[in-house]
Amino acid sequence: METLLLAGIGLILLGGLLIVIEAFVPSGGVIGLAAAACAIAGVVVLYRHDAMWGTTGLLSVVVLGPMMFFWALKMLPSTPIGKRMLGDSGDEIAARRSVEDSVWRETRHALLDMEGTALTDLVPAGVVVIEGARHDAIARGGLIDKGSRVRVTRVDGMEIEVREVG
Repeated sequence: METLLLAGIGLILLGGLLIVIEAFVPSGGVIGLAAAACAIAGVVVLYRHDAMWGTTGLLSVVVLGPMMFFWALKMLPSTPIGKRMLGDSGDEIAARRSVEDSVWRETRHALLDMEGTALTDLVPAGVVVIEGARHDAIARGGLIDKGSRVRVTRVDGMEIEVREVG
């Protein structure tokens, strides 16, 4: 009769292991169903051995099963498969955006004191070309005609101020 006890405990442990494996191996729930089947079979085998062992096994499955399931769900985002399924975390996205923003700001501030050409009339807003790139700009100190040489005098976020050269 000890064989039934060991088989029941083994089936319940196998069910718990399969729940953990389900979090790391995408199976569409097949492994989870196998885990549930093992746990139920383990409880049935324990009841066949003794009612006390069966009740203990049932309570263990009812309490520990959901705990293991939710632990596995909590671990899922940190696994390679979970990262592919769920995408980047909020912290990773924020860090990437911060780097992109700082690169963008440095690129914009590099325009300071550079010269270019007015692509449109700046009355006072228009478009200028600086090193082959188009930028929206605001003329300070008067209107600037199309084709005039301009110099960037101030960069503040999206705003680029230019003055006519010469």
